[in-house]
Amino acid sequence: MGPLAGVRVVEMAGIGPVPLAAMLLADLGATVIRIDRKQPIDLGSPRPLEYNLPLRNRRSIAVDLKTPDAVELALRLVARADALLEGFRPGVMERLGLGPEPCLARNPRLVYARMTGWGQTGPYSQGAAHDINYIALTGVLNAIGRKGQPPTPPLNLLGDFAGGSLYLVMGVLAGIIEARSSGHGQVVDSAIVDGVASLGMSLYGMYGGRLVSLERGTNTNDTGAYFYEVYECSDGRYVSVASIEGRFHEELLRRLEIDPAAIGQQWDKANWPRARALLAAKFKTRTRDEWCALLEATDACFAPVLTLEEAPRHPQMQARATFIEVGGVVQPAPAPRFSRTVPEPPIPPQPVTPANTDAALAPWLAPEEVAALRAAGTID
Repeated sequence: MGPLAGVRVVEMAGIGPVPLAAMLLADLGATVIRIDRKQPIDLGSPRPLEYNLPLRNRRSIAVDLKTPDAVELALRLVARADALLEGFRPGVMERLGLGPEPCLARNPRLVYARMTGWGQTGPYSQGAAHDINYIALTGVLNAIGRKGQPPTPPLNLLGDFAGGSLYLVMGVLAGIIEARSSGHGQVVDSAIVDGVASLGMSLYGMYGGRLVSLERGTNTNDTGAYFYEVYECSDGRYVSVASIEGRFHEELLRRLEIDPAAIGQQWDKANWPRARALLAAKFKTRTRDEWCALLEATDACFAPVLTLEEAPRHPQMQARATFIEVGGVVQPAPAPRFSRTVPEPPIPPQPVTPANTDAALAPWLAPEEVAALRAAGTID
């Protein structure tokens, strides 16, 4: 089931963007097998398996890739795959004997997808780093934050998952489509810095035209504008407004009962501090839920700022089943939606056990092959 049914992917276990990319492919129906290590990966902080949600929808095998038998097993899986995902530092897969050359020799149609932060080349390519470092180097982090405040990291959504996972998935799918017409695979070099820079396309265009300032918190979308902002309510909770277009701006002021003359011309930045103060004072007069009753689902471009606990219970989220429960854990549903090839419901993250190892290998190897691997000690 799912639009990617029949697509096979080998995932080399890692952290950050690669597991989420593998999950996204599996969510849409791809058969993904995760080659894990005998020793658990250091995640930096304890996380029980059932809450490591990017590991859902696939099973793993644990092998020691420093042994020839395990490398040969990986190559056998690669020979039957459409794509391989790996997120190690440049050169690690080559040292394991699983670089592009031996993998493409086994499977000339393979899409060999490499995920790094800095890329396979350049003076930073061998350095360790994380999301905040990657988005810092692209210039994008410097643009995020309030006036007079340091840059604000947007969690690790922008680097790891938007610039990383999503661009990796796009590269894999493009590579598979091309390989099916040409008969030839290729290496996809996906770097977070490249993806984040690409996501900043509009921002760079605006700066090129000197339509935005390098000073944080002074532009339309960075909290500089009073009409694209978050406001506190009387109960200490928050709401968001984004009434950029003139007709939406008029609707917001009308519903807030604010005289447009008190605001002045919307795009005159000299008016923004006074307008911000007026809106801040107005929103302080009612609770968040009272403002929701007045402004939700209108052309005022309004939404409450919900917590992670509240969001799954919101009527809009429930109407679309944006959140589901899998294995007793509430989590986002697969996205996007498909009218005909609807993916099957996800399965929760699975531990590496003999039974799960057998289930992981079943779509790839015959039962007698699996039995031979276990007898040889390659798998448990």
